[in-house]
Amino acid sequence: MAIEPAIAFCVREHDEPALEVRVNFGVFAGRDVTAAEIDELARQLHHEVEDFSVIAEERHEFSGSVEASVHQVRIEVARNAMRGTADELCDRVVAAAESWAEACIADRHAELFEL
Repeated sequence: MAIEPAIAFCVREHDEPALEVRVNFGVFAGRDVTAAEIDELARQLHHEVEDFSVIAEERHEFSGSVEASVHQVRIEVARNAMRGTADELCDRVVAAAESWAEACIADRHAELFEL
């Protein structure tokens, strides 16, 4: 008998990344990141760290009468991929992410207009 995959499921325990870098992509680019841009980020990050995850997400936060939505890119580095100190690696990953984001924004920027 085949087991059907679940659409939604609870994860009670998971390995926390040793390092997480967040890029406020949508705030500065005025648009979502493309798959090709994520691939380019991965190419640049491979110079700094071997194993990592890149997560592109549209984050919605709700609190009382306030709603916020932002498009973020998260870079997660596992503990077993750490080379050097966490601070040194963090600085290198942040620098690579900033350089990548600035190039993406310069290449293709959506203007924000008030409606």
